[in-house]
Amino acid sequence: MSDCCTPSRDIAKTYDLVVVGAGSAGFSAAITAAEQGARVALVGDGTIGGTCVNVGCVPSKALIRAVEPLHQARAASRFDGVRASAAIADWSGTVRQKDRLVDDLRQAKYQDVLQGYDAITYHEGAARLVEGGVEVGGVRLTADKVIIATGSRPGVPAIPGIESVPYLTSTTALELEALPRSMLVIGGGYIGVELAQMFSRAGVHVTIACRSRLLPEGEPEISQALQRYLMDEGVTVVAGAVYGSIDPSGEGVALSFTQSGGPGVTTAEHVLITTGRVPNSDGLGLPEMGIQISPTGGIFIDDRMRTTRAGVYAAGDVTGTDQFVYMAAYGARLAARNALNGDTQVYDNRAMPAVVFTDPQVATVGLTEAAARAAGHDVQTSMITLHHVPRALAARDTRGLIKLVADRGTRRLLGAHILAPEGADSIQTAAVAIKCGMTVEQLGDTIFPYLTTVEGLKLAALTFNKDVSKLSCCAG
Repeated sequence: MSDCCTPSRDIAKTYDLVVVGAGSAGFSAAITAAEQGARVALVGDGTIGGTCVNVGCVPSKALIRAVEPLHQARAASRFDGVRASAAIADWSGTVRQKDRLVDDLRQAKYQDVLQGYDAITYHEGAARLVEGGVEVGGVRLTADKVIIATGSRPGVPAIPGIESVPYLTSTTALELEALPRSMLVIGGGYIGVELAQMFSRAGVHVTIACRSRLLPEGEPEISQALQRYLMDEGVTVVAGAVYGSIDPSGEGVALSFTQSGGPGVTTAEHVLITTGRVPNSDGLGLPEMGIQISPTGGIFIDDRMRTTRAGVYAAGDVTGTDQFVYMAAYGARLAARNALNGDTQVYDNRAMPAVVFTDPQVATVGLTEAAARAAGHDVQTSMITLHHVPRALAARDTRGLIKLVADRGTRRLLGAHILAPEGADSIQTAAVAIKCGMTVEQLGDTIFPYLTTVEGLKLAALTFNKDVSKLSCCAG
């Protein structure tokens, strides 16, 4: 096996499988195939490890955690007799610590892992699909089966003037070693709200401008509540904006927009673009190989991870769907098994949990109320605020709500949506309930530990049939 970070030389060029992309999906596919005895070529272009460890999940969550003590100190007075203070002493030091974590995880979880698989040969360079395999730097890697797992990159919206301003992306914003005075975040999706709150808590004056509402694909009750909580912390939210143009200004940048029929302008020292991610499908020669892509660049796949060309599969962000690292790894495992074993594995995202790491956290699984109705269900919902959850009362932090979606006829749980400070650690219980086909009555009859946030799921399930405000502690 070649060194994981240098081009391979003097090796056999025929493989059972070629995997294009050396991020989470690519590694998942390559390892799955190697464990089945296949000879695998893994092709990477750029920094090994992909989005999550290098510029996505790991660095963003590290910085989100770093500013949490600042908020907790400001909020300490909710407890009588408690006062606390915290401050940023050296933001560049915080960023450098984040960088060390990224370097350590890239080494431990990618470079070192690759060294343990003799059946995987790493090739570095830009790949292009050709008849019978993949070409990398003039070398042809021959294989009957290919998996494309090239990930995605930050997208840039078509706002007039955007090319004239030095905008930040979710990648470059995490590299800032000096905090700006103000920041305009364009986009109200999960990346936008996470980074907006993080920079706001670090002392930056933040404005979010978005065309719809915050988290537009989620439950409206959660979007409205989250917007209120962010505004309580000092974030300005301009929702429902129609972008006009963005131009340089004395302060830095200026965005003109209309909102509710009226014009407006917001200015900031920096602008951060968080309007989604674009699949890395260009440059691979896909149209020439008969592989269909969507207008936004996502590779079309079926439920077996197959593209429109026989023998070629795709997984992860490059497909344009379910852009979460764990779903990329899951889909890639299925693609590898199908490529080698006859397309028997079916992709199933019905119990896919998703988390937005704001505070309160947003955690969801299954169908929203709107999606359930669109799917033809006779929908029944329940919703409680955290005022009914003893854990929240003890913490003196009742920000949030829990909404459950069920089928009225079968009583089966279809979706769960949590907005709570510890919502991320509660959603997997609902995911298991949906995966196992539990009814809301079965969920309500399940024993939950007292004074936990996840107990709120039980209370929300009981709300389908009872008024939980009239129950004693732990009663059901």
